[in-house]
Formats: sequence, C-alpha cells, structure tokens
Amino acid sequence: MRRTLDLGGDVSPSADDTTGAVGVGERRSREQRTSDSRQRILDAAVGCLVDSGYAGTTTLTIQARAGVSRGRLLHHFPSKETLLVAAAQHLAATRFASDGLAAADLPDDPVARIDAAVEAMWSTFAQPYFWASVELWTAARTDPALAAALLPAERRLGAAIRQTVDGVFAGADGEHYPLVREILLTSMRGAALTYGFDPRDHATDPHLEQWKQMARALLLR
Repeated sequence: MRRTLDLGGDVSPSADDTTGAVGVGERRSREQRTSDSRQRILDAAVGCLVDSGYAGTTTLTIQARAGVSRGRLLHHFPSKETLLVAAAQHLAATRFASDGLAAADLPDDPVARIDAAVEAMWSTFAQPYFWASVELWTAARTDPALAAALLPAERRLGAAIRQTVDGVFAGADGEHYPLVREILLTSMRGAALTYGFDPRDHATDPHLEQWKQMARALLLR
C-alpha cells in the first residue's frame, strides 16, 4: 500500500487508499439499501396476502405498501408468483424458529415437555405467515405458474420445519416419533384452517388436549 508523507511528518493514506475506502463504503451502502428494499417488499407482500387475500394482492398494492419504485420491485421479483412465494416462505422460515418451537421454554420433565412442545407447535398455526401460506396453497390449485413456483419452496420449508420439531422432541421414542410428528403437523394444519371462517381462541381448542394425550401415549411408552 503506497503512503505519502505530510508536512508535519505524519504518514497519511494516499489518494488511492482513500478512493478505495470510499468505494468499499459505497458498495456496502448499496448492498444494504438493496437488502432493505427487498425486506420491505417481502414484508409488504405478506401483509397484503393476510389483509386482502391472493385475489386482492397485486404488484401495485405491494409496491405502494413497501414504498418502493416499480423498477426496484421488478428488479428483485420479476413476477407476482415469485414475489409472493418468496415472501411467504421467507417469513415462515425466519419466524418459525423465533416465534415458535425453537424459542419455547420447555421444561425437563418428560410429560411437561411434551405438553409444552405440542402447545408451541399449535401456536405457530395462528401466526400471519400461516395464513399467507394458506392463500398461496388455495390459489395454486388453479394457477399452474404459482404451483410450479410454490412446490419446491414448500418442500424446503417442510424440511426445515421438521428439523426444528425434531430438535424439540430430541430423545423421544424412535419407533413412534415420526408417526407422532406427522400426525401433529397434518392434523394441526387441518384444524387451523377452520379458524379462517370460525375464529376463536386457539388456546382452548379441544384438539389440543387430544394431541397431548396422543403424544404422551406414543412417546412415553
């Protein structure tokens, strides 16, 4: 690195050094702005899905909610399908751990731990990202382009969810655990769908005690 000597005898960076530092700073600033705008777009897309449904969500409404230009939105997501799939999957993947199982304070007692884990699993089906996903699942039935974009993303997310659940139930009975996990995930999803037209308190759902009983019976044998 070349340096110059000022009149006071101090060694100071050369013009080339200063230019390089400024260039790095500008590049990082651009990258941060890009990341920030992408985040705003994803958050806006999920908000539109939850509030207005798939049919009421357009790239224009997302753009307005995110406060970005049309060009900026299309730079990140060239189609509505890729944008909405990315938004729902991003939110679910980043918040599943922080809002649900991985953040749950689970006791050491085996029975209490199973009950707490089941409650934590059920709570994730009341989150906005679940309903954003439901909007996409329903729309994908008659939208081949959306279905094609959604399928691989859902498979990746499903694997991540199962990995998180596996960590919570670590040490559970190996023979019956896979069955318990799949029954919980699929039945909770089905029960949660009824809340779309019959909203009520998730914590008092009668299925909750049944899921706990089933998990205890199969995992504590």
